[in-house]
Amino acid sequence: MSMERKLVMGNEAIALGAVRAGVRMVAGYPGTPSTEILETVAKHNDGSIHVEWSTNEKAAMEVGAGAAYAGARTLVTMKQVGLNVASDPLMSLAYVGVKGGLVIVSADDPGPISSQTEQDTRHFAQFSKLPVFDPSSPDEAYLMIADAFEYSEKYQTPVLFRPTTRVCHACVSIDLLPKLDVPEPEGFIKDTMRWVIFPRLSYQNHIKIEARNVELSEVFSSYDKNLLRKGSGRKGVVSGGVSFAYTSEVIPGDVPFLKISTPHPFPERLAKEFLENLDEVLVLEELDPVIEKELLQIAGKYHLNVNICGKLTYDTKNAGENSVESIRGDLAQFFGFEEAGTKDPGSVQDEIPQLPVRPPVLCAGCPHRASFYAVKKAMRGKKAVFSGDIGCYTLGNAKPLDMVDTCLCMGADVTIAQGLHIIERDTVNFAFIGDSTFFASGITGVVNAVYNQTDIVLIVLDNSTTAMTGHQPHPGTGVTMMGDVAAKISIENILRGIGLTWIETVDPLNLELAVNTVKRAAGEKGVRAVIFRSPCIAVAKPGKLYKVKQDFCTKCKVCISQLGCPAIAVNDGAVVVEPSLCYGCGLCSQVCPSGAIGEVESDE
Repeated sequence: MSMERKLVMGNEAIALGAVRAGVRMVAGYPGTPSTEILETVAKHNDGSIHVEWSTNEKAAMEVGAGAAYAGARTLVTMKQVGLNVASDPLMSLAYVGVKGGLVIVSADDPGPISSQTEQDTRHFAQFSKLPVFDPSSPDEAYLMIADAFEYSEKYQTPVLFRPTTRVCHACVSIDLLPKLDVPEPEGFIKDTMRWVIFPRLSYQNHIKIEARNVELSEVFSSYDKNLLRKGSGRKGVVSGGVSFAYTSEVIPGDVPFLKISTPHPFPERLAKEFLENLDEVLVLEELDPVIEKELLQIAGKYHLNVNICGKLTYDTKNAGENSVESIRGDLAQFFGFEEAGTKDPGSVQDEIPQLPVRPPVLCAGCPHRASFYAVKKAMRGKKAVFSGDIGCYTLGNAKPLDMVDTCLCMGADVTIAQGLHIIERDTVNFAFIGDSTFFASGITGVVNAVYNQTDIVLIVLDNSTTAMTGHQPHPGTGVTMMGDVAAKISIENILRGIGLTWIETVDPLNLELAVNTVKRAAGEKGVRAVIFRSPCIAVAKPGKLYKVKQDFCTKCKVCISQLGCPAIAVNDGAVVVEPSLCYGCGLCSQVCPSGAIGEVESDE
């Protein structure tokens, strides 16, 4: 019987690999570049898999732990900064262990392309003493995820799986293999000496973990996805992850080459064998010098006379992602241009034209633009600070809105605003948070503000979806990833339950009402909340389009200078609304001082 061949994205490959491996439970929180993994499992669910978008990564990790305690193969998905949120249960899980395979996908984002940080999950593996798998391509990830489940169950430990953005979003053709024969989950067996974490038990388990990792180092030295090519010469190259794929495209065929797919526990015996016959080694990796430091330690431990080059020696860059071009240049410098089979990387770079810089902006018709503008107009001339958060609304920092003064991490808008107000009590402190982020990590901060009696104005930007990561459902949407209709959790009721007494819900596209509501909120004391509720343009039907009536337009360009809507432009000296971009929000017509912007009539 012939196998089906399918073109897939890396995240789809990981998901299909997990389905093949018999996963029974998938939980996660959306975050680029990991989001499509869970969505793909949901799409290919035959009914045997429970799939959920959890409230946040911590909740996902703990739900996944429970399923793994019961013997089910479980996948938990997130991006690298989400692992910080899940780190509390993860660190304890490393000591407690699991019964069913538990694989945690933490997708790293070199660049960073869509993240606050460039943190490297391989460090987290070392910190938590957990095994980590580092796939170099989508097709390898498809196979490797099954290995991760196998090692997790064999050693009764959670396992980290670390694809990076270019692996997650690359596309390849893979052969879909038959589903593995995986036993049914045994169910939860009560055993307080195993599942209840106590200091004495943690001490004993720590000893076992250290012994296990020594064993895994030896096992990984024979793992078929850690590869050693002997080659010739006294200079070698070591790589891992997507950097291995880049390096494979440009490295000469006779150069000694080592691929590391399991950065922790590090395959020490294999690395020692590689280093013993070399004088100098170049390490090519993203993001931090994890492999490089391991090789330095091994060289020192065994007194090997080999020079390790990489980020620590400034032979490769120590921030940002690699590419085929950057690695070609690194190899050229390391070997000399002729040996590397390439010319001076500088001359190659000169031939590539610079792309124009296109910063991200709020979409035309985005209700967040109206919300920010209403607050800005209401607070004009007053001393105010606007603390922002992670999501589409972070883009409110761009001019002309310029309405995000701080942005730290998810949920921090509420608590940063509190800290600012404690020090500057003559300032009105606003906290902007999205509906999905409110459920994920905002509620605790609001409780803290109420309990500590801090004056802040909470602005909830409720657009009825998790927009930035691809419009996933959340507890306020009334839909689950299993396709069930659930009761919508009311943000207003949560706030009332916490203790707020001043709560107003307003459509931000009604500009006058929105501005007046913010003014009233700013004049109150304590924690007060304005919920700006208007759906994202991706989940709502467009309204009537708008146009500029040229006979009335004074070319003051207030619509452009104050809103920054991509649908409004100047064409041959005339201010126009681009019909293909307009979504009919009508905000520009409310801002225009001369009434020159109106709805397009149906016969136009």
